[in-house]
Amino acid sequence: MNHLENATHREHHFTASDAIRDIVIGMSDGLTVPFALAAGLSGSVSGTNIVVIAGLAEIAAGSIAMGLGGYLAARTDREHYMNELEREKREIIEVPEREREEVAEVLRGWGLQEQNVEQAVREISADPNLWVTFMMKHELGLEKPEPKRARNSSLTIGVSYIVGGIIPLIPYMLIHRAFSALLVSVVATLMALFIFGYVKGKFTGSKPLKSAIQTSLVGGVAAGIAFLVAKIIS
Repeated sequence: MNHLENATHREHHFTASDAIRDIVIGMSDGLTVPFALAAGLSGSVSGTNIVVIAGLAEIAAGSIAMGLGGYLAARTDREHYMNELEREKREIIEVPEREREEVAEVLRGWGLQEQNVEQAVREISADPNLWVTFMMKHELGLEKPEPKRARNSSLTIGVSYIVGGIIPLIPYMLIHRAFSALLVSVVATLMALFIFGYVKGKFTGSKPLKSAIQTSLVGGVAAGIAFLVAKIIS
C-alpha cells in the first residue's frame, strides 16, 4: 500500500521564472495604465482620436520606461552578484578561518551534528570553487544571474507592456464616440485583466480565482478614479 501511495504521489511545485515575472510586470502595468488614461480622457472628450493618440504615446513611453527599468534592475543584480563573488574569493584567501566558521554556522542551522559539521566544512573548504559557491548561495542567498538577463528582461517587459496596452485602445480605434468606446473598452479590459490574473495565479502558485479578482479590481479602480478626475476637471 505504501509503495502504491509513493508511486501515485506527485508533488507539484512551481518557481516562477524570470521571464514569467517580467511578463507579469509588463502586462499588469500595460493593461492598467493605458486603460486608466483612456477612461480618464473619455470623460472630457467626445471623439476618440485624442484618446487613441494619447494612448499610443503613453504605450510607447511606458514600454520604453518599463523596459529600461527592467534592464537597469537586472544589471544592478548582476553587478551586485559579481561584487559579492569577488569579495568572497578574497575572503577565503585572506580570512579562511572566519569563512570556515561561517560555513559551519550554516550547517549547524540545518541541524547537522558537530562531528558531521567539521567533516563537511573540511570537504567544502578543500575546493575553492565549491567553497565560494556555497557561501554565495547559502550565506548570502544569491543565485548566479543569467548572462543575457538584462537584455531579455527589458525586451520581455517592454513587449508585454505594449501587448497589454493595446487591448483597452482597440475599441477606441473601431468606435468613434468616446463614451461608447469606453463601455466596450471597460468590458474588454476587465475580461483581459480577469484572464491575465487567472493565468498569473496559475503560474505563480497562488489561487487563480483570487488572483483574477484582485487584478480586475485594481484595473477597474484605477480606471474609475481617472474617469472621475477627468469629469471633475472638465
